[in-house]
Amino acid sequence: MALVASASAGMHAAARATILQLRAPLLDAHSLEVEAKDLVGTSPVPVLVSSRCDIALAAGAAGVNLPELEIAVRDARMLLGQRLIGRSVHSLQGAVEAERAGADFVIFGPVWRSESHAGSVPAGVGALSEVARTLRIPVLAVGGVTEERIAECHAAGAAGYAAIRLFQ
Repeated sequence: MALVASASAGMHAAARATILQLRAPLLDAHSLEVEAKDLVGTSPVPVLVSSRCDIALAAGAAGVNLPELEIAVRDARMLLGQRLIGRSVHSLQGAVEAERAGADFVIFGPVWRSESHAGSVPAGVGALSEVARTLRIPVLAVGGVTEERIAECHAAGAAGYAAIRLFQ
């Protein structure tokens, strides 16, 4: 699971979470649906489901976050209507394409080296800043975000950040 936060950096990371993203690629569809319904029913913040528009709809989730090489944002919009649609991207071009296609936000990274993105070359804070300056929709930083790097994410223009280990 990944949590997304965008509030001020003064509070503990978990207290700042504004959206919960369920990311469980090893679960079968039924188990993912059960988990999503449980989260939607108990979470104090909106829940997004990673990759699965069908599960998001079945669970009553607030929307989805789509990896860059999965279903097109336009197709997801046809299925989900006004629910939130985010796109994980790894380049300025990918971010611009996501915005043009109708994504509500992008998650950009990895900004720093991260165990969750092993094998990926970090894009760096400069690239995060360029994406944030170029897009009109919110840009969230991901990859290697720590308590110490939150201010750097905001200084680069990110509306917030997404993380796994930071919230555990």
